[in-house]
Amino acid sequence: MPATILVGTQWGDEGKGKATDLLAGETDCVVRYQGGNNAGHTVLAGGQLLKLHLIPSGILYPHVTSVIADGVVVDPGVLLGEMDALAERGIDPSRLVVSGNAHLIMPYHLEIDKVTERYLGKHALGTTRRGIGPAYADKVARIGLRVQDLTDPRIFREKLDVVLKEKNLVLSKIYNRLAMDAGTIAEEYLTYGERLAPHLADTSSLLYAALRAGKRVLLEGAQGTLLDIDHGTYPFVTSSNPVSGGALASAGIGPREVDRVIGVTKAYVTRVGSGPFPTEDLGPAGEHMATRGVEVGTTTGRSRRCGWFDAVCS
Repeated sequence: MPATILVGTQWGDEGKGKATDLLAGETDCVVRYQGGNNAGHTVLAGGQLLKLHLIPSGILYPHVTSVIADGVVVDPGVLLGEMDALAERGIDPSRLVVSGNAHLIMPYHLEIDKVTERYLGKHALGTTRRGIGPAYADKVARIGLRVQDLTDPRIFREKLDVVLKEKNLVLSKIYNRLAMDAGTIAEEYLTYGERLAPHLADTSSLLYAALRAGKRVLLEGAQGTLLDIDHGTYPFVTSSNPVSGGALASAGIGPREVDRVIGVTKAYVTRVGSGPFPTEDLGPAGEHMATRGVEVGTTTGRSRRCGWFDAVCS
């Protein structure tokens, strides 16, 4: 059974969570394929308003296996907090599967993200300051720690010591911040690892087996096409690939497995943070769009910039 990819065609916030919720009833696996907790999907289910940041929207359906794929960066504390919040609302998070290859957002990523934005001043990119960019940067630099490292305290500590030696120099010598303690970080993160261990899997193999068995797979992106690191309004973009090609690389499946790509758009355009916005309306009409559409970022709580529908961009 071929897979479906769901992408946003603008700068995100097009309503992908709602679209996933509509499609999940006929789906067996819902896969989050990029980004981190810098994005959010707002879903109204059973009279409950749920704000999901890392966990795929399919978690609301008992028959759906929810997957966080290789290409996502994971803040384990945030993920566990989200799982606990779902459990408190009577939604079972035990069907969540997390790729062991997904990279971890570490405390030094959060700190570097904050001080870098502050240092850039008026040239700041408008990040969510969730450590997403620095985590992806370490991934590409091949010094990142992965979720599977949490299952081996010795390996985790060895890798952490190597990386933190350089990060502490950056924090203390360049940004005049306090150095971070490896022991404190290891104690916190290895505790997260104990809770996450039952959810870890080789998600590429899992999805391959599901497709071979005729299962229906939905790959759910975060953000939107115009925030793609390669195809978006660089440098005012995210640090991953929200476009459909990014779904294949992250999930570990080939293009022949996909027969449908659904692009989600809305009748006007919104954007969070800095960057170009050709149709932005700073007048009463823009304010009306923001008020009527309740345009507030799911993750950041920041008001979204609003403008008229842009047929070229969308």
